[in-house]
Amino acid sequence: MRHRSVADLMTPTAVSVQPGTTFKEIARLLDEFDITAVPVVDESERPVGVVSEADLLRRRGSGNGTTTAAGLMSSPAVTAAPQWSVVRAARVMRKHMVKRLPVVDDTGRLIGILSRSDLIQLFLRRDRAIQEEILEDVLVHTLRLSPSALSVEVNDGVVTLSGTVSRRSLIIIVLRLCQSVDGVVDVIDRLTYEEDDMSVGVPKVTER
Repeated sequence: MRHRSVADLMTPTAVSVQPGTTFKEIARLLDEFDITAVPVVDESERPVGVVSEADLLRRRGSGNGTTTAAGLMSSPAVTAAPQWSVVRAARVMRKHMVKRLPVVDDTGRLIGILSRSDLIQLFLRRDRAIQEEILEDVLVHTLRLSPSALSVEVNDGVVTLSGTVSRRSLIIIVLRLCQSVDGVVDVIDRLTYEEDDMSVGVPKVTER
């Protein structure tokens, strides 16, 4: 089972500015390219910050005399690597309370940008693709179950699981793995089990 990576969803960077770029030039670029923020890079193309529409409006409204990216940007830049899973990227966004992450290569140079709107693309995955990943990657390859062991239905990202598994503890594992599949909005559990291996004080009986 493979999570989509930052490289899969990021937008290759076509627009960036330098610390000396003026307020008006930044505003023009945001409007021209229909974007809400732009990375600020140094002479080596390494991100040093990000200027967003909110930064421009905040400075404009405060009467602050800052007119270049160096004074407008949010800094330091919180960056991501292209090989990161989107789950890791989302956690970093949440931790640092940012809406976008400049993506850098092994040398620290800017190669793209990942925004929260890019992450939303995960939830636009086709139901059929989600169902196939659960059947093939979760049930068969990870859990070594027969693809016909359980019924998997997906409707608008909501997964409904039904059928019977051998042990009650296996249900928890199945649910957790299904919830981690990219594009899954929720998982409805209609699974039953043959053996309750989670009840305290009840000895297991092994058939011979």
